[in-house]
Amino acid sequence: MISARLRDRLPRAAPAAVLIVAAAVAMDFIVNVLILGSPSTFTPLMTTLISSIIAVPLSLWVVGQTLSLERLRDALSASVAAKDARQAEAEAALERLGETKRLYRLLADNLTDHVALWSPKGERIYSSPSIERITGYTLEEFMVLPPTAMVSEADFARVAALIRTLQAGGPPAVATYESFRKDGASIWLESTYSRLGDGSNILIVASRDITERKQLELELVKALEMAEGASAAKSDFLANMTHELRTPLTAIIGFAEVLRRSRDLSKTAGRQVGHILDASHTLLSVVNDVLDFSRLEAGGLELDPGPFDPAAMASSCAALVEERAVAKGLAVRVKAPKSLQPMNLDGPRLSQVLLNFLSNAVKFTAHGSITVALSQTVDGETAVLRGEVIDTGIGIAAEHRDNIFDRFSQADAAVSRRFGGTGLGLAISRRIIERMDGRIGVDSVEGKGSTFWFEVRGPLAELTAPEEEPAVEALGADAGVRLLLVEDNAVNRELVRTMLEPFGVALETANDGVAGVEAMRQGHYDLVLMDVQMPVMDGLTATREIRAMEGARGASTPIVGLTANVLPEQIATCLAAGMDDHLGKPINPTKLLETVARWSGRTHAA
Repeated sequence: MISARLRDRLPRAAPAAVLIVAAAVAMDFIVNVLILGSPSTFTPLMTTLISSIIAVPLSLWVVGQTLSLERLRDALSASVAAKDARQAEAEAALERLGETKRLYRLLADNLTDHVALWSPKGERIYSSPSIERITGYTLEEFMVLPPTAMVSEADFARVAALIRTLQAGGPPAVATYESFRKDGASIWLESTYSRLGDGSNILIVASRDITERKQLELELVKALEMAEGASAAKSDFLANMTHELRTPLTAIIGFAEVLRRSRDLSKTAGRQVGHILDASHTLLSVVNDVLDFSRLEAGGLELDPGPFDPAAMASSCAALVEERAVAKGLAVRVKAPKSLQPMNLDGPRLSQVLLNFLSNAVKFTAHGSITVALSQTVDGETAVLRGEVIDTGIGIAAEHRDNIFDRFSQADAAVSRRFGGTGLGLAISRRIIERMDGRIGVDSVEGKGSTFWFEVRGPLAELTAPEEEPAVEALGADAGVRLLLVEDNAVNRELVRTMLEPFGVALETANDGVAGVEAMRQGHYDLVLMDVQMPVMDGLTATREIRAMEGARGASTPIVGLTANVLPEQIATCLAAGMDDHLGKPINPTKLLETVARWSGRTHAA
């Protein structure tokens, strides 16, 4: 088939053929007629026919050659264009490669982290220039440096073991270790190790200088140690303060109680002794609040959940404030529905909260009544207990309700001057309820009264009948109890003697732990009252000495700690040393007599 390009060229071949034929005829005329003068030999038709036979193929051949040349020209042009395009692409690729190399070099030169490649045989393949900034070694020095030169043997062994666990293409591993610069300075590095998953098994390591972060960590650890030390110092201070404050209060309250019970005092003197007792108990309450709040702030509150009867708790708390309320002409009522069920919560702590509410109600109520109201919402095996203390007192202004539960806060300065108090009771109550994941609040109208309330959730429980304690015979004038009191304070020795003499207790004393141990070695006693903080030998050491001495006998004398150390951890320490019980100072005469009656004359397995 004739190509399209050939068809386009055929019209050009016809004029060429005509031109050739005309030229042949003209040549025939010139030669035969003009030159040879032989007109008879001039044959235009024959010449035309012959020249046509020659001209047409010749014209077609010329056209074909032209087409071939044009195709060759086009092919050459296309080849040149393709070459130019490939050259342009190659130049662009080279330019991009150069830019990439430049960027990689720029990245490698300015990267703060160090990147290294290691062969499977443990030979360095590559190291980024940032190694000089980190270690002080030049790139050339580092590439020939032994791997163990910059780390301790222990760290090197640890990192080597970590590297052996890596899998090709697997997750990376991270190690932190101490390293050493060229100048000997110590730095900390964090390195990430991974093996390439392309079959080469090359190890890639990315390391960064974490010296500042490590120093910050060390400073934080040091700060934590200092804080813990400060906390321990605070605890020691609180323990010492407890002892130092309670020791004089022991004598004040104890002798005031003795005087109050005396029949030899006049009415005026009896009233004044009563004032001393009230003031002393107020001071003791302040001391207890400060210590309790300090423990709560230090996170020392540990809840001790157990089955308790909410109604019994409310009645007990109301009974504790009833005497003071009646003295002011206030009626105290308890509203607790019979449907209240026992719950498993920290009853003593809830009693503390309820008693704080009641004490404030008595303090800030001049006339009217105080009501303790309990309600319970049961939800399956759990329930929400709501406790309220409603008074008809002075109330709280709206602007002071938000901060009434803050520490050292009362409604205003005038209230503090008029009624006294530390403002810690409600703060302690809030922390107790919050520790139980409960809610606490107040609703009040100034001049009409307040309702302090709390809500706590807990599981329902069943109360078990308490075990019956063996009957204890009351102390009498002929009790005949032989008691050893180990106490370094002469006033406290006289106080205990004064309290116990009327009840037939034969009291012997020792003024330090050494004397107490010697007294136990020489004599026999029904009971030992042991102080804890004493010179020469403290009560804990003395108790351990006595228990060791009695070990061979198979029985031991009851030892009761009689001490101003009343924090829970201090009581636990007393019991751990071998004491059987604990009686806190200031000494309550009734509790002292109950303790002596309960423990005197008894022995137990060592």
